[in-house]
Formats: sequence, structure tokens, C-alpha cells
Amino acid sequence: MKVALFGKAFTDDRFNYLQLLINKLQSEGVSMIIADEFYKFIESRVVFNSPVSIFNKQTGLAGKIDYFISVGGDGTMLDAITYIGDTGIPVLGINLGRLGFLSGINKEDIDEAIDALIQGSFRIDKRSLIMLETKEGLFGSYNYGLNELTVNKKDTGTMILVYVYVNNTLLNAYWGDGIIIATPTGSTAYSLSCNGPILAPDSENFVITPIATHNLTVRPVVIPDKSEIKVKVEGRMSQFLVGLDSRYETIDATTEMIVRKEKFHINLVQRLNDNFFTTIRQKLMWGRDIRI
Repeated sequence: MKVALFGKAFTDDRFNYLQLLINKLQSEGVSMIIADEFYKFIESRVVFNSPVSIFNKQTGLAGKIDYFISVGGDGTMLDAITYIGDTGIPVLGINLGRLGFLSGINKEDIDEAIDALIQGSFRIDKRSLIMLETKEGLFGSYNYGLNELTVNKKDTGTMILVYVYVNNTLLNAYWGDGIIIATPTGSTAYSLSCNGPILAPDSENFVITPIATHNLTVRPVVIPDKSEIKVKVEGRMSQFLVGLDSRYETIDATTEMIVRKEKFHINLVQRLNDNFFTTIRQKLMWGRDIRI
């Protein structure tokens, strides 16, 4: 079995878990290739018992690895999908941080998770993506996201006006700090912090959530993900921010954005005893008395 290892910078107290992961993979005879920037970060702090190879975004991974392992938190997972693209390679997320909706494997469960991977004792959770189409070609070939597309004001001084059309019918003109168009996966991320609803991963919807809306009667709206969404922005400022997950570009009022469901999906590796409702109960501490 061959896996790709990807991560970003983290604190020193996490390196013992990374070493545990590397030791486990090598003891099981699993060969590794490691993302180039991640390798530069870890090479002097971990020990490899056998040679490893390096890859980058220009490396075609299709047919070369069996699994892609993301080491970090949910932000690391969001960056990981830009390496995966439409290859269909299953992604296992190991959470070295705190919350971790996407990186479902806790750092204490590394041994168990790798055993399950080797034995094939897991299931694949197919997650839909959102894609952005613009004349300017924003984000190049990485014009897709797992969580959400956001439109934000670039400066703090004034509100912006965001027009949103669903299948060429005006939904609303949003006055505020911006909007979020989230996938079901992204419904537990930025959208949730703006009082958006939680969507089950297989619900086949988008949720359009306003950010700090000036109109108090405006609420998040859930629409089918077969819809085409058109977005235009106005405001006193000349530039605005558009984001796909953790990547951002600057636009102006002439930019027209078309948002659709991406044609391909991402395959997340999940343990057999894990499920979405258990995860949100645990992560959000539902049903617990946390009063002091």
C-alpha cells in the first residue's frame, strides 16, 4: 500500500503524534510520499526508517497512491482537496487540533485508524463540492471548494450590497458584510457561526447565509444544489473579497460570479462506527450539562 502525507505547520507538542503515525505506517510496510513543503517543515524533527519520496501540486497522484492522509485540522483538509481534485483518491483526515469536523480521526486513535485502513475496514463518505465560474478565471484550475464560497467586504468601514439570483430569479439583495454559499459539509463551518442551519452531508443542498445582515428579517435559505446561483456585488468601496474555503481573491463590481455544484466529489475515509450525527453531538457538546 502507498499513501501520500500532507500537512501544514503545527506546534511542537504535535510532533510526537506525527512520529507515531510515521512509525505505524513504516512498521506495516506502507510506503509514503510527502508533500514538499510539509517535508521541509518536518524533516529535521521526525525520524524515517526508510526512504520517502516528495510530491507537489504538479505531481499527478492518480494511479500512484492508494490513500491521501491529511495531518492537521479541518483547514489542512480544505487545502488537501486541491491536491486530490477529480482523481477520486480517498482522503483520511487525522486531527491534531481541537474541533475537527472533517479530520475525523483523533490523534489518540492513529494506530486504530491505520489498522482499519490496511484491513479495508472503513466506509467512503462522498462529499459534494461547490465551484465558481467567472470570466476572469478566478482561482484558476482550483475553482472549487469543499466548504463554501464567500463574498465579503474588504474594508471594515461600510456595508456592501450583494445581489443573489437563483436560476435567474432574484432571491434577495443582501445589505451587510457579505454572504456565504455553503455545501452540506460547509454548513458546520463559517455558515454555522452566522446562524446557518446544519445540513446532513448527503442532503444535496446549498445554504445561502448572510453575514452580519443589516435587515434583521433576512434568514439563511436552503436551495437544491442543482440550482445555478448568480452573484453580483455593489458598494462604496471599489474592491471586495471572494473566497473558496481558505483561498481568497480580490474582485470589483464588474465581476459576475456563477456558482454551481462541481461535477466531481471528494471521497472521505470514515471509520465504520463513526456517523455524522454522533460527530456533531460530540463536537458541539449537545446534551451535555457544561454549567460550572
